[in-house]
Amino acid sequence: MELTFGTLCGGGLLLVGLFLLYAILTGSRSLRNYVITRLLLVVPMIWILLTLVFVMMRILPGDPISTRLKPGTDQATLDRLRERAGLNRPIYEQYWDYITDIAQGDLGVSNNVEQDRPVTDIIGRRFPATIELVMPSILLMLIFGIISGALSANRHKSAMDYSFRISSVVAYAIPIFWLGLMLQIVFARELNLLPVAQRINPQYANEFEHRTNLYVIDTLLAGNWAAFGDVLKHLVLPTVTLTIALVGVFIRLTRSNMIEILQEDYVTASRARGVPERKVVYFHALRNSFIPIMTLIGLQVAVLLAGAVLTETTFSWDGLGKLLRDGIALRDYPVVQGAVVVFAITVGVMSTLTDILYAFIDPRIRF
Repeated sequence: MELTFGTLCGGGLLLVGLFLLYAILTGSRSLRNYVITRLLLVVPMIWILLTLVFVMMRILPGDPISTRLKPGTDQATLDRLRERAGLNRPIYEQYWDYITDIAQGDLGVSNNVEQDRPVTDIIGRRFPATIELVMPSILLMLIFGIISGALSANRHKSAMDYSFRISSVVAYAIPIFWLGLMLQIVFARELNLLPVAQRINPQYANEFEHRTNLYVIDTLLAGNWAAFGDVLKHLVLPTVTLTIALVGVFIRLTRSNMIEILQEDYVTASRARGVPERKVVYFHALRNSFIPIMTLIGLQVAVLLAGAVLTETTFSWDGLGKLLRDGIALRDYPVVQGAVVVFAITVGVMSTLTDILYAFIDPRIRF
């Protein structure tokens, strides 16, 4: 059974709702007011983004109906298809239907990418692929970014510090698509160690049940270890590409905060009392530098999703990013709008949860 869009959204929103309910019921009055305010701010943010997408898709040159038909199609057929898609109606009526349908969970029907299929079904099949790519990238970014930043701060102005600083700038400046192509050339073409593209070798694609469309989980549930290993091999290059391109921000942020915290009076006092240097640096100082890092995690979700579009296109990864790119190329309004809805909700929810966690840790920002 596939992981449908409704199931995916329902499960995620249930977890978010339980967390927010806990925050509202158990927190102070200031925390409750802060949570409610942040939730209310998500709605106009998503509305503005959806409105911009609606307008931009309709001012771009090209006709979404003619792109799906052969050249020379008669005008009567074009007019009939435009009427069926509602494109012959006034723009304000199209906008009203667009907003009201989204509010009811109806994302429309694809015009081109997967013709005549509901967009919710397409996203339900593609979004797990993006999750499977983004989640390990987030984990690797945090591990390598925080450890490298802490080591760089602890060895301030040493060769290690300069190496990490230069590496972080270079990693941040490298275009994601170029990095992906270079990794494909080196590890797939020259060394023949890893697959060049896609999520799984076609010979394994039908050897397990696609229950969640998260291939790592599905192959584990099926006990198909050959397919599981093949899925991991296909994950390596796109995950490394996305991680390298974005880890530099965490290195520099961790380093700068750690250097500042290591100069605080309580750190000096801990050292004077004979507390081991390792405990001072990696327990007291690193723990107190997590607050700005936590804020950056919420902001980086949007960057990760944008990077996923380029990464998925480079590696022919059938996720939501590649679907969005194909939808833009084919002027498939429902697909593009539906993908943006999912991206907007994901970014809004993650940034809200990050702000609320920040408010738990540091009560000063509630006021």
